Amino acid sequence: MSEIPRDLMYTADHEYIKPAGAPGEVYIGITDFAQGELGDIVFVELPKVGAKYKKHDVFGTIEAVKAVSELFSPLSGEVLEINARLDAEPALVNSSPYGDGWMIKMRLSDESEKSALMDAAAYSKTAG
Repeated sequence: MSEIPRDLMYTADHEYIKPAGAPGEVYIGITDFAQGELGDIVFVELPKVGAKYKKHDVFGTIEAVKAVSELFSPLSGEVLEINARLDAEPALVNSSPYGDGWMIKMRLSDESEKSALMDAAAYSKTAG
């Protein structure tokens, strides 16, 4: 059974959104279920700080031993920070998907888009 923290929001593409402290700022990464399905993560390609994305735009790729997958932006906004540790330590996504394995920090441009996200209970039905 995958870990699904109750205080986060989720997408059908297995990304999570975690509040980053300041209003309208969130951390985005992939869920425990997603990293488990991918297997050992060997490379993560992330965008540049300042890049802007609309909801469901591709913001990067994640490469595992057995697959390469696109990363989709769960919400519209601007990248404030990337997790530079993933360059040297991509396996952080496997060992700590909700902690040290976060991917980007984003300032949201449309908070109302959050209403389309799933809570932990809804997500657990898709990732059980």
